[in-house]
Amino acid sequence: FALVFSGIQNVLSLFCAVLTENKVLFHSASFQRLSDACRALESLMFPLKYSYPYIPILPAQLLEVLSSPTPFIIGVHSVFKTDIHELLDVIIADLDGGTIKIPECIHLSALPEPLLHQTQVALSLILHPDLEVADHAFPPPRTALSHSKMLDKEVRAVFLRLFAQLFQGYRSCLQLIRIHAEPVIHFHKTAFLGQRGLVENDFLTKVLNGMAFAGFVSERGPPYRTCDLFDELVAFEVERIKIEENNPLKMIKHVRELAEQLFKNENPNPHMAFQKVPRPTEGSHLRVHILPFPKINEARVQELIQENLAKNQNAPPATRVEKKCVVPAGPPVVSIMDKVTTVFNSAQRLEVVRNCISFIFENKTLETEKTLPAAMRALKGKAARQCLTDELGLHVQQNRAILDHQQFDYIIRMMNCTLQDCSSLEEYNIAAALLPLTSAFYRKLAPGVSQFAYTCVQDHPIWTNQQFWETTFYNAVQEQVRSLYLSAKEDNHAPHLKQKDKLPDDQYQEKTAMDLAAEQLRLWPSLSKSTQQELVQHEESTVFSQAIHFANLMVNLLVPLDTSKNKLLRTSAPGDWESGSNSIVTNSIAGSVAESYDTESGFEDSENNDIANSVVRFITRFIDKVCTESGVTQDHIKSLHCMIPGIVAMHIETLEAVHRESRRLPPIQKPKILRPALLPGEEIVCEGLRVLLDPDGREEATGGLGGPQLLPAEGALFLTTYRILFRGTPHDQLVGEQTVVRSFPIASVTKEKKITMQNQLQQNMQEGLQITSACFQLIKVAFDEEVSPEVVEIFKKQLMKFRYPQSIFSTFAFAAGQTTPQIILPKQKEKNTSFRTFSKTIVKGAKRAGKMTIGRQYLLKRRTGTIVEERVNRPGWNDEDDISVSDDSELPTSTTLKASEKSTMEQLVERACFRDYQRLGLGTISGSSSRSKPEYFRITASNRMYSLCRR
Repeated sequence: FALVFSGIQNVLSLFCAVLTENKVLFHSASFQRLSDACRALESLMFPLKYSYPYIPILPAQLLEVLSSPTPFIIGVHSVFKTDIHELLDVIIADLDGGTIKIPECIHLSALPEPLLHQTQVALSLILHPDLEVADHAFPPPRTALSHSKMLDKEVRAVFLRLFAQLFQGYRSCLQLIRIHAEPVIHFHKTAFLGQRGLVENDFLTKVLNGMAFAGFVSERGPPYRTCDLFDELVAFEVERIKIEENNPLKMIKHVRELAEQLFKNENPNPHMAFQKVPRPTEGSHLRVHILPFPKINEARVQELIQENLAKNQNAPPATRVEKKCVVPAGPPVVSIMDKVTTVFNSAQRLEVVRNCISFIFENKTLETEKTLPAAMRALKGKAARQCLTDELGLHVQQNRAILDHQQFDYIIRMMNCTLQDCSSLEEYNIAAALLPLTSAFYRKLAPGVSQFAYTCVQDHPIWTNQQFWETTFYNAVQEQVRSLYLSAKEDNHAPHLKQKDKLPDDQYQEKTAMDLAAEQLRLWPSLSKSTQQELVQHEESTVFSQAIHFANLMVNLLVPLDTSKNKLLRTSAPGDWESGSNSIVTNSIAGSVAESYDTESGFEDSENNDIANSVVRFITRFIDKVCTESGVTQDHIKSLHCMIPGIVAMHIETLEAVHRESRRLPPIQKPKILRPALLPGEEIVCEGLRVLLDPDGREEATGGLGGPQLLPAEGALFLTTYRILFRGTPHDQLVGEQTVVRSFPIASVTKEKKITMQNQLQQNMQEGLQITSACFQLIKVAFDEEVSPEVVEIFKKQLMKFRYPQSIFSTFAFAAGQTTPQIILPKQKEKNTSFRTFSKTIVKGAKRAGKMTIGRQYLLKRRTGTIVEERVNRPGWNDEDDISVSDDSELPTSTTLKASEKSTMEQLVERACFRDYQRLGLGTISGSSSRSKPEYFRITASNRMYSLCRR
């Protein structure tokens, strides 16, 4: 098969296309070649099995099958070459010309490096052995190609080695869900990709998501079964394959050893090959007297059949007896790259995290404040996050740990900092370790009212990720099943052992769930029916109890503390579980769709009703999927369906008291707002809004190399007649009493937009504002909770007012020193919205819909190639009711003028700066590049190329 093509690269391209479930079509003038090519491509996939349509020779009447949406391997005769080239999503291989055609719409994922290069080298050594020594001055004796049958096995051996390297350590990512009556096993894809270092590799991701790999897990997942060559190779020979990478002679030797084993497996009883249909002798067709073929005696044929049937019934079976054994686990998963990566978390950083946690629980507030910023920075590394979960677990006794308000605040901030990076695939174990801790740490708000940590860590997307909940659930079930059989084994050994002969605990602790499952599967046929039924019931009860436990955990983390804010489930769209699922589960039926509980929640309040329904639907879908795959009975699933709405209703009722008491807590002491130093003639227009200045990535903002961090900084954002100005103090106390100031002129603002950003201090999501300028400055702030959205809108409106004044005489250069009325901002957002505020909301909503516009309107008219801006004002345009800031917050721009001539002035007219000059009344230029009327200012093109600004 490989020799048919013009190069090895074509073989690898088709191999990758089949593994990533693309459509592959062969065409040739030879039917034999079509059949051989399809069979060869399928055989290269071993140990995977192709599970889509496989048609080596497609009849002419069925050519419409090529338009099917499913992947396939199909061969057609070259007579239909013109018809098949119209297919847009099919990879076409020409067996006669040795070329393949990959359509532009298909992105063909390639093997990850270094596996791709190693496979190319190995195939080259086998198919073209003289190529490696062609340039030698004294080449060694020419090595002949292997026999065609052995050459075929050597090519297959190369791909078998490739799969062993690709799936190395896959058994350590198998999660055992059920043992009896049939094994149910889940493959943890995210952990496998993360530990292999191939999270961003789309090839392996597509392979793991494919049907072929699902069948691979179903067939090879059970720990007690018949083993073959691949099981031995992936368990014991991976290290040898790595060592042989740079030694071609050893690699060829190993490939030929594997090829011989493959040949023996396919030919267990070697014998002389003979032709089943005798070849006619030479000249037989020239004979004149040919005897007619005798008639077959039907009775004699039936008699021979009966005789042979009797012999076969008495004789032993000719097939080999498959011996089952325990499948070797092999080494754990390792990264595909052997490069030594830099370790982010040194022992010193881990020690900082440990010290900070010990200071918190010892109530050493001063030491905690000093070490907390460094601990937060250390939590950017995975090792430190794991260290945090381990240290917090040591302070939990009997699944509960009560804290005072200050301790609770510190622990919540560290948990939020840890969870903000746990949405990536390889980080699920960190969030899973924190999951029980969120229900363990709590504080007393009032007699009978306690606030648990899960009410303060709900803003993270990890909690609405179905892959996370599935993986965590299956891990918990595997541990419970392991404990079930470990305890049963200890009980069986206890009566037969004397006190001095008891087995050590380590002997049981070292056994994994897969080891116990292999032993149980071996003993299963020898057990009585009653014992088998009892084991099945115990396992089913274990899974059912875990489902109840996880339903409660999900309710805790999905029902918000403030029922008026349900951002998490509204934005996550958790509806399609099957399409985004992470599971590959054996022996399972597709999960049923849960019933809708829209009318069964029992809430009168429509807002609470909406929250309850969304949470119930989310949890019910999860329960349906995992319980159906885990073999839970339908009666238990129905009981869970009836139980979930009640759990959600009780939890919402409990949280109402918690939310009410949490609002009565004294506010956290915040730093004093520092007033800025103003320039001569500069006045404050808008009083400072309490904000947090976020780092923007520059080294100056992080204190340089090794120095303390200046950002994030707590302070206030001011708006003056000339500048946007931030002034505050660094949150890191090690910096000292330094002051952080950042400002730039209003006239340099290019864009401002609303953003949702992570508050680096409180470690939660807050509304923010990002303002960019033309002088290479950026202000990125998160507003404090005390700053209401109405105040932010007023601030943005005033910013736009001073950025785009009505005339040139309203700018700071002309109006400096004039008294500007200061805007009085509302201190707090009122609970009961007034009629005036309500009318504003209606007006804003109508403006967003494009139905009406109030305040300043910009009418852009084109007059002889010139944009003229007219303002339509009403009396009191600068009053508070003037609504003129859009949600997009984009600065008004004009369409680009298309100059008819490529002259200097026309090019100047096209520039954005000209429109600013024109708007400020600094002059106009017509399409003919001449001044239309006498003006006070004149625009010139002398510095159009900014030559005066260059050094």
